[in-house]
Amino acid sequence: MILKLEHIYKDYIQGKLTVPVLKDVSLHVEEGEYVAIMGPSGSGKSTLMNIVGCLDRPTSGTYELAGEDVLSLNENKLADVRLNQIGFVFQNFQLLPRMTALDNVALPLVYAGVRKKARRERAREALIRVGLEERVSFTPTQLSGGQKQRVAIARAMVNKPKILLADEPTGALDSKSSAQVMDLFAQLNAEGVTVVMITHDPGIAGHAKRVVDIFDGEISERKEVGA
Repeated sequence: MILKLEHIYKDYIQGKLTVPVLKDVSLHVEEGEYVAIMGPSGSGKSTLMNIVGCLDRPTSGTYELAGEDVLSLNENKLADVRLNQIGFVFQNFQLLPRMTALDNVALPLVYAGVRKKARRERAREALIRVGLEERVSFTPTQLSGGQKQRVAIARAMVNKPKILLADEPTGALDSKSSAQVMDLFAQLNAEGVTVVMITHDPGIAGHAKRVVDIFDGEISERKEVGA
């Protein structure tokens, strides 16, 4: 079991009001799974993703990542978990505009203390893996939306994380680029990468092998994809 969330609640305080966002959410993900968490805007899916990604803490509940109780960790250790065990892919790419594709992909390795020669080699390998070996010296302004997202995926994978978290990864892409990114996720998953993706789009969710619906902070499991 790579992800084990049990009885997760998340409340936000607005003035004197307590606003519940997640309500008794339990989610288990096995290593090597490809799971989509699907729900409309305001359903709580981004809040759940932030908790899974160790970017936020629940109000109550338990969360184990690869058997480790992450909620007991201090901020420095949580930063290590985010750096080494989780790869993030966002809707808006979050690439640094003045850096080349190679340097963008190598950035997590800088924080991990990897030597320059080794990190450039690993970043180049990651870009080859996503089919961008001819774009290593391009900056984001020279890349299409689909190419930017593939750079972001390469960056997410360069530290060989245990899980890839994708937050609306096709939200800023056209249909052709979306299909290419989904093909890449399928390829990575076939190679053994655990993928957890959140989306509001049923067509994108249908690429996953398992779909979990979230609505008003509560989740329900589908018996099969497309059900």
